Amino acid sequence: MKLTAKEISLVAMFAALTSVAAILSRFSLIVIPFTQVPFSLVPFVVLLAGMILGPRLGALSITVYAIMGLIGIPVFESPMAGPAYILKPTFGFILGFIMGAYVTGTILPRQGSPTLARYLAASLAGIAAIYIVGLPYLYLILNFYLGNTVPVMQVLKIGFIPYIGFDLIKGVLASFLSMAVVRRLKASGMTDINRA
Repeated sequence: MKLTAKEISLVAMFAALTSVAAILSRFSLIVIPFTQVPFSLVPFVVLLAGMILGPRLGALSITVYAIMGLIGIPVFESPMAGPAYILKPTFGFILGFIMGAYVTGTILPRQGSPTLARYLAASLAGIAAIYIVGLPYLYLILNFYLGNTVPVMQVLKIGFIPYIGFDLIKGVLASFLSMAVVRRLKASGMTDINRA
């Protein structure tokens, strides 16, 4: 995959934004009800990456973020980093972020000016992709690696139900912001982002 200097810069920028969003969640004073998990802006940044950069560059930026954490840079929401993070139950959501950025970017057309409804649909599809990857991974690690007996409904209670409302709000906000950014870029003549 050949990337221009501009594309490399955009991928690096969104990888850095994702890292900052994850690290900030460690200091968040907002805790999601019925969990011990702090509020996170990572899904918001993931959706922005897909909608602004497109499927290829959006997914690549989140992949770079994941690789940074796996090689030992503490960029994940947990201070833990390194290859062992793959065995954490929540690692599936990081893989889901990659898929979410890709799906979100795929839903939006590369040409023309998508409507707000299309942006919202892209956000919804991206959020669905995050959970479609993250929840089965959570189930598998809890049940087969850690040896717990956690039924599907319990997995939904700990990995889906407390978060979906907040993620839908993030999706709406990301849609409005992405549409504004893309329109501003087009108006200023910067239409060569190559949302491929």
